[in-house]
Amino acid sequence: MNLIHIHNLKKIYKPEVKNGEQAIEVQALQGVNLTISQGEYVSIMGPSGSGKSTLMQILGLLDRPTSGEYLFLGKDVSKLSGEELAYLRSRYVGFVFQFFNLLARTSALENVELPLIYSHVPQSKTKAQKVLTQVGLQDRLHHAPHQLSGGQQQRVAIARALVNNPKIIFADEPTGNVNQEQAKEIMKTLSILHAQGVTIVLVTHDPQVASHAERTIKIVDGKIFSDESKKITPRVHEELKPPQIKKFGLMNSAEMKENFKMAVGSLKLNKLRTGLTMLGIIIGVAAVITMVALGQGAQKSIEESLKSLGSNLLMIRPGSPKLGHVRRESGDSTRITLEDAKAIKSLKEVGLPIDDISTEVTGQVQVVYGNKNWNTRLQGVSANYAELHASNPTIGRFFSEAENETKKRVCVLGKTVYENLFENGQNPVGSIIKINRVNFKVLGILPAKGGSAWGDRDDVIVTPVTTAMQRILGKDYLNSMDVQVTDAESMDRAIAGISELLRKKHRLSQGQEDDFSIRNMAEIQEALSSTTKIMALLLGAIAAISLFVGGIGIMNIMLVSVKERTKEIGLRKALGARQSDVLLQFLIEAIMIGLVGGAIGIFMGGISSFSINIIFGWATHISISAVIISFLFSFAIGVIFGFWPARQASLLSPIEALRYE
Repeated sequence: MNLIHIHNLKKIYKPEVKNGEQAIEVQALQGVNLTISQGEYVSIMGPSGSGKSTLMQILGLLDRPTSGEYLFLGKDVSKLSGEELAYLRSRYVGFVFQFFNLLARTSALENVELPLIYSHVPQSKTKAQKVLTQVGLQDRLHHAPHQLSGGQQQRVAIARALVNNPKIIFADEPTGNVNQEQAKEIMKTLSILHAQGVTIVLVTHDPQVASHAERTIKIVDGKIFSDESKKITPRVHEELKPPQIKKFGLMNSAEMKENFKMAVGSLKLNKLRTGLTMLGIIIGVAAVITMVALGQGAQKSIEESLKSLGSNLLMIRPGSPKLGHVRRESGDSTRITLEDAKAIKSLKEVGLPIDDISTEVTGQVQVVYGNKNWNTRLQGVSANYAELHASNPTIGRFFSEAENETKKRVCVLGKTVYENLFENGQNPVGSIIKINRVNFKVLGILPAKGGSAWGDRDDVIVTPVTTAMQRILGKDYLNSMDVQVTDAESMDRAIAGISELLRKKHRLSQGQEDDFSIRNMAEIQEALSSTTKIMALLLGAIAAISLFVGGIGIMNIMLVSVKERTKEIGLRKALGARQSDVLLQFLIEAIMIGLVGGAIGIFMGGISSFSINIIFGWATHISISAVIISFLFSFAIGVIFGFWPARQASLLSPIEALRYE
């Protein structure tokens, strides 16, 4: 089988039209016909601009012809995809470039290993080391290209071309940049390879170099001028079969390691640029963490505040929210009584989901202890108030139901009242104080609840409801009732049952407005939480804009990086890298910028949240979910804004990238 067969091959270059000028087409190849058999040693000669390099690039699957037929091992090249051409380059073709084309930031060993990585060959490092030893560079394995002489660099390029055991080697002016001694060594190496059965196609303008070949083809003005062969004894070779092109996965472990190393090297090489690129991500993520921490801190503060009031509570107040289009004070037009409370409590016996009920009456009083006095708010409550409102005393105890029924003169002090009547550290339990000139015994101190929009919630003194109504305030009605419902899901059912009962007791006709109001604690919590969430979303949106700007920065830098490394991209493709390999290489770099910037941003956001809490006293809370989401968002920014530059890199033609200046 012929290794290469071309018929009527043409290559026409169409330069870009600028300023309306008419572009002149350049016909690099004009109907070339050529066949190269397995095991041949062919030199292609011609003056500069004759088309010899163009022909070699097409034969080496780096470029596509404009028209004509090209069969490589029986495969019609025009019908092969970019991925299939990359497979053939990695398995069947080896390149020796005139200017070596070694990756500058990698060692000789890593340069030679690269084609094996793209071919998914196991033990690639061992095989690369073996080939470098064969070309006499066993003591230069870990030297970078700039640490090698021109001849040594060319031998590294030859070793790289050989490492995959190619069926054909294309050498473009292999001695053009070395001295005479080094040129002899290179030509000797190529002759040895030919003797081992490797097909050699050599492009040169030097007749002495061409003399090593068994067949010399001369090209003039894009056409074959002559094709001469020496009389040699034909060698017997194992006949090659048409290649079975395999499909590989996206990336193997060796390639992943190579791409990570290249990404880190590129980022280190441009530290300032990388840092400035990351700055947008760092600021955005830090802002997200800080804003979410503030929002969640406020949310938790609200939850704690409402929790101190009780859970699953219905608050019943006298008076409709609006009667006759005029708002009235609580208790002004209608009243709720202890009898109402008993009737509501009895609903539990008929299956309404009610656990308990507490009653409350309020008023302003003057409290005196010794030579100190204080004006405060009095709350007369039932004995179960402490359990329903999470108000069990921190010192002493709450009064009992028996003390409530017998109208005992006992009380529990709020923290503010205690601080204004007693010395710091003094135990008030058992002390006698006067409330509106009536002696009361102090049983304990309520837990601190802090301030609210309605004032200081610790500026209160609590007594049994019956005592407050009959011994202090002289009221026969209640200011409010709190009903504890079995669970949050039963709220609506409980409200409906209580409303029906109170309407009957208050003799309200159909169509008449309620003379009481029932408020759901869960509704209050939901409203406050909703407000907090809206604020958090607004703050988060501002932070998201910072992330978007950071993403644009990543895109710009990656586009610059693609331009700077265009020749490297062309080289990698020439060595067998597929479009997906190049795309993932640059995408990994963009993702690394996003992730590193995200990690630093999370750290800075944590410090910022902690500082706000310490300096301003604002509640902050950093949740694990916020950290994970921020990290994933950084990853997504790298992927989204890095994809387009990476795709631009992957779509580059190998030969156009290699020619890029």
